Amino acid sequence: MDSDNTASADGEKDRNFVTALARGLDVLRAFRRNELELTNTDLAERTGLPKPTVSRLTYTLCQLGYLVQDGQSGNYRLGAGVLRLGYGVLAGMDISDRASQILRDLRNGENSYITSALGEAHHADVIYIAVHRSREDVSLAAHVGMRLPLFYSAVGRAILAGMSPDQRAESLRIADALDPADSLSRQDSLGRAQDEYAARGFCTGYGDWRPDVNGIAVPVVSLNGMRVYGLNVGGPSFHVSPDVLETVYADQLMSAAETLSMRP
Repeated sequence: MDSDNTASADGEKDRNFVTALARGLDVLRAFRRNELELTNTDLAERTGLPKPTVSRLTYTLCQLGYLVQDGQSGNYRLGAGVLRLGYGVLAGMDISDRASQILRDLRNGENSYITSALGEAHHADVIYIAVHRSREDVSLAAHVGMRLPLFYSAVGRAILAGMSPDQRAESLRIADALDPADSLSRQDSLGRAQDEYAARGFCTGYGDWRPDVNGIAVPVVSLNGMRVYGLNVGGPSFHVSPDVLETVYADQLMSAAETLSMRP
């Protein structure tokens, strides 16, 4: 920690490594859960840095708003700058946890064949990142990591509908590069997604992805507005009809999306 550059794997110094920045981050990481304040001595002991170095770092971090010094005790606490720095990342990382109870409530509704899930786009697919499977033993067992087509599933269309124009254009570009022959079909599906979401507040997929599966979905925008997820419910078509999805689950789904997006 005391050298100007960190050593690379082969023993040579890494000229791109900014030691002062690393030391500053070490000071911020010294705070542990449920700790409100630390002294310079605490910070020096936890980081292994000399006290004069810690004093310079804490002064700089206070000037930037990442630390706040108590005027009487001289102790330091984390400032609002740290919250701003990490808010967007934390908001994206914890959405699966925040969605868990919502997914469970949707799955535990009146239709025991319903599966609820949260997905995120990856290239031309949607990948489930959280799933609460049906209470019944069905042939289609959804699971975390399961892939669905972005342009041809309810959850995929919901994600597309929730994207910004630039995000949608990028998704189309990626999909066209992977499968140029299907470009017109994807454009049609995207148009349907936008029209349906604008008119009804959710997107449908009745036998599009699989002929034996019905589902509806809504977009969920991350707290920092940078990422779009899809929240869906569905199940086998012979037990989960479009009418049940639209009259029983659609309002619940839209309300759940507002809660996850933390929109008023």
